[in-house]
Amino acid sequence: MWCNRFDPKYATRLKRKHRGYGDTFFIDEVFIKIDGKQHCLWRAVDQESLPHERSECCGHGDVVDVYLQKRRDGAAAKRFFKRLLKSHRDDEPRKIVTDKVRSYGVAHRELIPDSIQDTSQYANNRAEFSHQPTRVRERGIRRFKSMIQAQRFLGVHAAVYNLFNLGRHLSSASHYRLIRLRAFAYWNSVVA
Repeated sequence: MWCNRFDPKYATRLKRKHRGYGDTFFIDEVFIKIDGKQHCLWRAVDQESLPHERSECCGHGDVVDVYLQKRRDGAAAKRFFKRLLKSHRDDEPRKIVTDKVRSYGVAHRELIPDSIQDTSQYANNRAEFSHQPTRVRERGIRRFKSMIQAQRFLGVHAAVYNLFNLGRHLSSASHYRLIRLRAFAYWNSVVA
C-alpha cells in the first residue's frame, strides 16, 4: 500500500524540520488492544511548542513521541524515556508531569534525576487528552492489526497532528486562516 511506503518518509521530514519542543513533558500511557491482546501505548506531549510561525497563538502542546510496548513496567518506562531523550534534541527536560504509576519513578530516578517530576492530580490532563485520536482510530472496524502497523500509524499521526493542530479556538478567524495556509504550505514542501 502506498501509505506504508510514503507516510514514514513524510513523518521523518516533518520531524527533521520541527523547530523543537518545550522543556516540560506530559507523559502518559494507555492500554490499547491489538489483535485481541492488550498493549501499552506511551505518549509524551510538551507544554507548548517553541516560538515559530504557528505557535504564537496556540496553547496546545506537540506530541514529542509515541511508543508501543507489550508491558507497563519499569523496564518499559526506561525504554520509552531513553527513546524520548534521544528524540529530544536539546538537553533533558526541566520537568516531567506523570501520573502516579511507579514505573515512571524508576525511569525518572535512573535516567533524568535532575528533572522535576510532578505527579499531582489533574496535572497530567494534557497527555490524557492527547490519546483521544488514537481511541477514535481504535474503535470499530479501524482497529490496529499488528504492533508494527500501529507504531507506524501512531508515529506518522503524531507528526502530522503537530503540524495541523492549530488551536482554532485560541485565535481570530483571520489569524487562523493565515496559520492554516502556512501549515499547508509547509506540508506541500514536505511531500514535494
